[in-house]
Order: sequence, then structure tokens, then C-alpha cells
Amino acid sequence: MKVRDAMSRSVRSIKPDTKIIEVASLMCLYRFHGLPVVDDEDRLLGVIAEKDVLHSLFPKLEDLMSEGMHSVDLDREMARYSEVLDLTAEELMTKKPISVDPEMHLLRAATLMVRHTFRRLPVAEDGRLIGMLSLGDVHKAIFHANITGGLKGKATV
Repeated sequence: MKVRDAMSRSVRSIKPDTKIIEVASLMCLYRFHGLPVVDDEDRLLGVIAEKDVLHSLFPKLEDLMSEGMHSVDLDREMARYSEVLDLTAEELMTKKPISVDPEMHLLRAATLMVRHTFRRLPVAEDGRLIGMLSLGDVHKAIFHANITGGLKGKATV
């Protein structure tokens, strides 16, 4: 079974100049945990996840070293969130993200996700975003294939 057989083709993506306020709105309202970032030709440029947005609020290592762990004002750090909302996706995204080819074996893609602790990966063909694959997609496809008997005699690596 290939990634193409299990991936979601309906993908919400954003552009590099999308403001974080829009990204955060999509994440909070629609429960997106991450969004692929593409150019006008749908070339995959990056991925922005909730952790990327929140990471910008974490105290800097220099502050922790100079002020000590317990003297950093975490409420002040959280109040900086409005500053983060003015940034763009390009400023916070993970550039050159790991993606999978639609012809990759489904379990090979799942192994990649587990090894990197990703719950989802972009699917790109010739550098262009064509879908997303989640661990849930993988599980569902394997479940359905086994229930309907679609995997009998087809186990190849």
C-alpha cells in the first residue's frame, strides 16, 4: 500500500507572508496542529506548527542563565503573544521540512513519522504539495485493508 492510497488530498495551506494571527486563528478555530507553507506554485517551503508559535514565547536561554529559572516572569512572556501575532509564517516556520513521496510504502512513511515524533507529514511530488498523511490516515488505511482482506498475499517491503 502506498502513501497515495491513504493521504488526505484536501489540504489547507498558507503562504509565507501569512500573518501569525491568521495562522493562530486557523489552529484554534479548526484544530489544525500544523500547516504547510507553500509558494504560488504550491511548492512546499515549510511547515508551521503550534510549537513554532509557542516556542517564540519561551524564555531565552540567556535570560534563564542570567536571571535564573525561577526569576523569569512567565506571565510577562505570555503577554508577548500579541507581538508574535504580527510576525509572518516565514519567520517562524520550519524550513525545508521532511516530506514523503506519494509512491512511498505506507509503513515506511509511518516509520519516518514515528522516528521523528511527527503526527503528520506533507506529501510532495516534484517538490509540490499534493496532500498530507497523518498517523490516523495510516491506521485507518491498514485497518480497512485488513478488514476487507485487501492485504492478503501482498506483504512486500
